[in-house]
Amino acid sequence: MLELFPEGFEEIGGAGGGLEIAAYTNAAGEERIWQAFGGAASADVEEDWEDRWRQFHKPVRVGRLWIGPPWEEADGDAIAVAIDPGRAFGTGGHPTTRLCLELLEAEERGSVLDVGCGSGVLSIAAAKLGFAPVLAFDFDPQAVEATERNAADNGVSIDVRQADLREDDLPETDLALANIAAEAVLALSAKLRAARAITSGYLVSDDPALEGYRIERRVQDGGWAADLHVRL
Repeated sequence: MLELFPEGFEEIGGAGGGLEIAAYTNAAGEERIWQAFGGAASADVEEDWEDRWRQFHKPVRVGRLWIGPPWEEADGDAIAVAIDPGRAFGTGGHPTTRLCLELLEAEERGSVLDVGCGSGVLSIAAAKLGFAPVLAFDFDPQAVEATERNAADNGVSIDVRQADLREDDLPETDLALANIAAEAVLALSAKLRAARAITSGYLVSDDPALEGYRIERRVQDGGWAADLHVRL
């Protein structure tokens, strides 16, 4: 299925504990499935299929922060961060994002670098909480575009840049945010120049120690973890 539909397909729980795999395609794609698997069931998709993903994008509340899509109404007593992810990762609903926000809200205000900003959730939340200046880096141009768009929609100023963390230097800031995979956190260690760092994107069984830092606090949710690192 990855070879036939590299743009993506859907896994659906089937009857009796089985697994149904669905690809949204045309007649030519259906023919490829038949040739590869020797059979398939087909059905016309509903007219609203392009917007059906929205039903899975629900708002979340983390302390004073409300993170949700622009088509939902924020709580009246909350600091609202409206996020339309587009094609970039990050809606605020994943435990790692919520854990990062929990640690972020408790930090002393200052300058922030968001490494691997995705759709800009953490960057925008930081700006809304009073951190400044806020910088956001990502290797993916679609993430840069999504963060710029979401920052503008939320009325905050963020310096968004496309950067390759394997080659580009990182600026010195009071706080760094990195909601990325454990391997990427370890690779980031040698380049990080922040006084404090919040990292996540990994399981509680992972231990992505940063060289020259100690872990001051760890929070967990559903098997995921986020750590607050302090420079030695």
